[in-house]
Amino acid sequence: MLTGLSIRDVVLIESLDLEFGPGLGVLTGETGAGKSILLDALGLALGVRADSGLVRSGQAQAVVSVSFDLPADHPAQALLRDNGLDSEPGEPLLIRRIVKADGGSRALVNDQSVSVALVREIGAMLVEIHGQHDDRGLLNPRGHRALLDSFARIDTAPCERSWLAWAEAEAGLAQARGEIEAAMRDREWLEHSVAELSKLGAEPGEESELAAARANMQKGARLAEDIGAAGSLLEGSEGGLSLLRQAARRLERIAGEHERLEEALAALDRALIEASEAEDKLAAAAEALSWDPARLEEVETRLFELRALARKHRVEADGLPALAEELAARLTALDAGERSLATLERAVADARADYQAAATDLSERRSAAAARLDTAVARELAPLKLDAAKFRTALEPLPEGQWGARGRDRVEFEVSTNPGAPFAPLIRIASGGELSRFILALKVALAERGGAGTMIFDEIDRGVGGAVASAIGERLHRLSESAQLLVVTHSPQVAARGTQHLLIEKSHDGLVTRTSVQALDEVRRREEIARMLSGAEVTDEARAQAVRLLEAA
Repeated sequence: MLTGLSIRDVVLIESLDLEFGPGLGVLTGETGAGKSILLDALGLALGVRADSGLVRSGQAQAVVSVSFDLPADHPAQALLRDNGLDSEPGEPLLIRRIVKADGGSRALVNDQSVSVALVREIGAMLVEIHGQHDDRGLLNPRGHRALLDSFARIDTAPCERSWLAWAEAEAGLAQARGEIEAAMRDREWLEHSVAELSKLGAEPGEESELAAARANMQKGARLAEDIGAAGSLLEGSEGGLSLLRQAARRLERIAGEHERLEEALAALDRALIEASEAEDKLAAAAEALSWDPARLEEVETRLFELRALARKHRVEADGLPALAEELAARLTALDAGERSLATLERAVADARADYQAAATDLSERRSAAAARLDTAVARELAPLKLDAAKFRTALEPLPEGQWGARGRDRVEFEVSTNPGAPFAPLIRIASGGELSRFILALKVALAERGGAGTMIFDEIDRGVGGAVASAIGERLHRLSESAQLLVVTHSPQVAARGTQHLLIEKSHDGLVTRTSVQALDEVRRREEIARMLSGAEVTDEARAQAVRLLEAA
């Protein structure tokens, strides 16, 4: 609900602060008093395109602020949260727009700078302004289907779920087809690669083992001659060990003759032990480094094949076994592809059938609801001096490419304003006054389901009076029981229905012209309605008629 409007330096308004309450608020005043300025200022705060011409002459900027009291579950609250504009519980929502005289503007929500586009989006959730040039709200066909669903209390969730299931099934089928088509293009390469890898039969870790074996054999070939020469110098009757043993036997016979000979024999024994150990280690090294030229060639050939195939597939040689398994699995999946496609195609067909059933149910319920809405609107037309007009809710099936989560129907509100005239969209054929009255009839018929919490009607009673004006006032009052209404009116019958009455006046001090707005008490309200009834001179008869109108309201 709109709770406040503050205006600074907008055209003829120097400073204005207004408070609004629930129910029906009426704004009256003589022609040219500045009612349009008030609506322009409100529109500016709600995101209408800024115009530097709105800045009061001689001032640097114009500022318009509005405040709203929103329930916690209002749709705008989610939008505010998504944009980090939360307000404390119980705190009002504040929107401010600043327009500079030299061009440019700023928008703030809860004292945080935001884009004008966001303000416009928030404003559309909060206020509907219905005037002669309004192309939003009920006049926008994009919202008609949702309004009809709301009127009929239709739950679109089952259709939305079936649409999502169908879309997911289609996506799964498309992905599978893409994968199989790609695999089909690679079938020959896959078959050749699988055969090649299977023939090679690489084992995990095989390359490392082969490389180590080749290195040992290459080392053995390089060291074999030296190992053999060293061994021959130690072994045999003329080898080093044999000579050491002969020397030890001679020393054993004479060692007792002198202590130095005993020391020499002990050293020679130690040398024999070390030499024997060296002989054993040489033999072990020769065995470890032994190599077979045929085996070396075999290892090198195998190692070359492993590394060549690894380079070909751009993997490490140790990754060849895993690659062989992967490519074999792809080939197997390709062979099973047609069977899996058939399963997915059946799933898509089933999901499509489920969606069509849900959408058909929606269409049937919408058709029944459209007939009820047409009847409800028709009841409102005659009292509003639209008895020659006809209203219908047109339902048209959409082409499959335009089907969606909320069904297969295009819904648009259409009217025929004269007998025999074709039906057409409301905004194209209704005049300004007719347009506002059609909107009012629709609003009453829809019981304001799905609309904004605040509605503003600009001169909805233009060109009518008497019983028609009374009918408009009665319907506005009825509508205000479920939403806040602000009405700019020249009709005393409408003004008398208001729960709040604001008078817009223009004054001159010889130099400056100003527009002001005052909330009227009961006495001044009676006088204003009397003026609306009688014109420039307020008569006692007009005052008496004003009292009767107020009492009847």
